[in-house]
Formats: sequence, structure tokens, C-alpha cells
Amino acid sequence: MRMAELSRMTGVPVPTIKYYLRERLLPAGELSPPNQAQYDETHVRRLALIRSLIDVGGLSVADVRNVLNVIDAPGTSMHDALGATMYALTPARSGDDSGEDHAQAEAAINALIARRGWQLSLRSPSRSVAAEVLARLAGLGQHEVVRGLDSYAAAAELIAEADLAVVAAVEGRDARAETALVGTVLGDVLIAALRRLAQEHMSAKQFPPSSD
Repeated sequence: MRMAELSRMTGVPVPTIKYYLRERLLPAGELSPPNQAQYDETHVRRLALIRSLIDVGGLSVADVRNVLNVIDAPGTSMHDALGATMYALTPARSGDDSGEDHAQAEAAINALIARRGWQLSLRSPSRSVAAEVLARLAGLGQHEVVRGLDSYAAAAELIAEADLAVVAAVEGRDARAETALVGTVLGDVLIAALRRLAQEHMSAKQFPPSSD
């Protein structure tokens, strides 16, 4: 199909498709006489993936390029592809890692990892993110939240098991990598929405709303 048809099929404007081609998010079409590019279902699928990552996942074009480069790289093991994807999606820390609160938070995260027996790289950026959040909570006096860390970790482990079960059920390395990417980005949004729904339900049970 020509680019105009690809645009009609996907709902993505032609200028946007050209932009994605320039930014190397979308692979080039196959050239055919007279010097016209042809596109196929792989381009339709890739455009749907790009739009989902941007529109729902909230990723920037640069972030999308980074994670697509990871899953497209040949010869990368499934574990390394998953790890690189998650690392690329983890926001950089901007806080100060000095002070007693941060030291205690970092120790608490390391202790939690040891208790749960989690196999993690020392380079995992999520370690620092988790420590920074704990330090901020402690600084705000939210010690009850900090004390609930193990409960949060247990829930997170159940979610991670469900995530990887979905990935394992998919055939083929490339399809698995794409599923892991979509599950991580869109799954974060889904889990946050489900958490808020559950919070509203539990709030209504524990703190019954006043009747009109």
C-alpha cells in the first residue's frame, strides 16, 4: 500500500508518518517503480504500537525510539531485552541522595530486596527511584506508608508474575519483546487505574459514604 492508504487505514496523518520515518520509529517502506515506497501490515502494526506508547503510555518520541531500538536489536536475550526496556522506561532521579532519610531509605530497599530474594542488577535504576520515594515519604512524616512496604512489594510481585506469564505465553522472541514493552507501558496505566478503582471500593467499605 502507498503512504496515503497507510494513513487512511491507521488514522495517522501523512506528515506524522513522515516524521516517524525521519525519527527512525517506523521502518522505511519497500521501494518500487517509479520510486514509490510501499508499506504493509508490519507498518500498520508498528504505527498502532507507536501511537499507543505515545497517546496512552505518555512516552516522548525519544523514549519510544529508545525502547523500540531495544526490542528490535537482533541477538539480544529475552531477559536482557526486558531489562533494557524497563531501564529505558524508568525516569531519571532528580533528588538529592545525601542525608539521613535517603541513607535509611536506601538501606530499607536493599533489605526488602534481600528479604524477598529478588535477583536484581546493582545497576537497576528502580532501586534509586524506590529509595528516593521512601526518603520523600519519610520526610513528609508518612511512616505508615513506609511500614507497608512489604505489602506493596508482595502485591508488585504478583503483578510481575502475571506480566511474565503473559509474555511467556506468546510465541517468538520479537513478539514476546513487543508484548513485554506494551505490557510494561500500558500496563502501568492499567494498574494505576485498577488501583484507584479498588481504592474507591475499599474506601466505600471502610468509610461508608453519607447517603443523599
